[in-house]
Amino acid sequence: MENEKIIRKVIRSGQQPTEDQIKEIEIASAMPRAYDEDALELTMEQYAEMAAIAKKRRAQKVKPVIALRISPDTLDKAKATGKGYTGFLSRLLDNAINDPAMVAKSL
Repeated sequence: MENEKIIRKVIRSGQQPTEDQIKEIEIASAMPRAYDEDALELTMEQYAEMAAIAKKRRAQKVKPVIALRISPDTLDKAKATGKGYTGFLSRLLDNAINDPAMVAKSL
């Protein structure tokens, strides 16, 4: 295992793997599987429970989409922060709404 290296390839939808990639897949599929004796096999109930937890966590992370009118100058300044400026605006609004002085100043 020391001399093994991990090679990552991206195959896009509809793209056919090269002959070399097919050979690598065949070699990998012929290798023995290494099981971890310390990790117990999960039951179907445990899988279902984990799936329910994952679904609940994903639902908690979903943020509602709203329309908000802001001045062009403010938008330009936000865009100047670079890629991900909408996340920046969201965090900025979160910080401002949780600061009573900022709320009072903005009313």
